[in-house]
Amino acid sequence: MSDTPKFEVIDRRKFKAEEEQEGNKSAHPNEPEPETSSGGPRLVVSEGRNVPDATPVEVPQAESSDELGVELPPPPTAEQTRELKAAYDASAQRLEELIRAQNPAMGAQPAVTFAHLVQQFYVSAMLQMGAGAQEGQRPRVDILGARTTIDLLGVLEEKTRGNLSETENRALQSVLFEVRFAFNELTSMINLQAMQPPQPPPPKR
Repeated sequence: MSDTPKFEVIDRRKFKAEEEQEGNKSAHPNEPEPETSSGGPRLVVSEGRNVPDATPVEVPQAESSDELGVELPPPPTAEQTRELKAAYDASAQRLEELIRAQNPAMGAQPAVTFAHLVQQFYVSAMLQMGAGAQEGQRPRVDILGARTTIDLLGVLEEKTRGNLSETENRALQSVLFEVRFAFNELTSMINLQAMQPPQPPPPKR
């Protein structure tokens, strides 16, 4: 069994088109559906219709992402992106006004910056490596989750290289050093414990 996580990218814009297709099927129940072959979707014109050059037309398939291993929907248009961003900003503003109405002493929330993103990854990685445990409690360690979070920071470093300010780059490099150092120390402890011989059971009384 593969350990690679499986997920599906859902294009919500298809919902309306599918509803319209269902409506057309209900309106014409006896109309045969176009046949499809295993090589991909095909648009076939019915033989009984008087249509010139009624030859099967190949419909290009959506491009797939090699990295994600899933078929991606077409990207949203600029207008769709702009409208959704405006709706999101309006919803966020209404939420902030509601919270401030219930807490008048609270000021406006600061804008989210690149430093917040790096800090979020840092906190997640350290918690996954057992930081923040209460005194007297055994730390809960998710070493595989910590490795994934640290690798995500590495991806962030690679994809933003050359596009960061000096302060942003220094913060990212410092966080990467800290979490990688902590990861190396933790895995060294795990390796030492694994190398120790098993303790014999206590003698029975």
